[in-house]
Amino acid sequence: MLVEKHRDYLFRTIYSVLKDQKEAEDATQEVFIKIYTSLPKYENQGFKTWITRIAVNHAIDMRRKKQRRKEEMAEELESHIGGSRADNVELEVIKRERQKLVQQRLKEVPANYRDVIYGFYIQEKSYHEMASEQNVQVKTIEMKLYRARLWIKTHWKEEDFL
Repeated sequence: MLVEKHRDYLFRTIYSVLKDQKEAEDATQEVFIKIYTSLPKYENQGFKTWITRIAVNHAIDMRRKKQRRKEEMAEELESHIGGSRADNVELEVIKRERQKLVQQRLKEVPANYRDVIYGFYIQEKSYHEMASEQNVQVKTIEMKLYRARLWIKTHWKEEDFL
């Protein structure tokens, strides 16, 4: 009698959270089991509100589990796509060679630009940190970095780093 009376209502409630018919059907059955096992705890205060709360909480839990599974599958897929250990070592070597090349080429950049490039991109300092270290205005750091980027664009070619 409990199932017949509230089946459609609980299904619609759960479906509104999960947005998947099959999952909502399964969840509705699970919710009825939870309601039945929790009946001794019911305190005679708004039965429909009580079963709705159980249904919504269960649906939210299912949605969270589904999201976690997606994230775990994505991480697993990334690890498989990442390739073998030899591929990872090769990529690491290439990355280090590029870093060395950038460090060498950075010596070509005029000194006043080199400082801001090194501070911002290599040491990952903020404009404010660099400004206080150099005892200048933040706007000065912004302008130096802008001009440094222009200098790099005109003097360096992307092919040199491939």
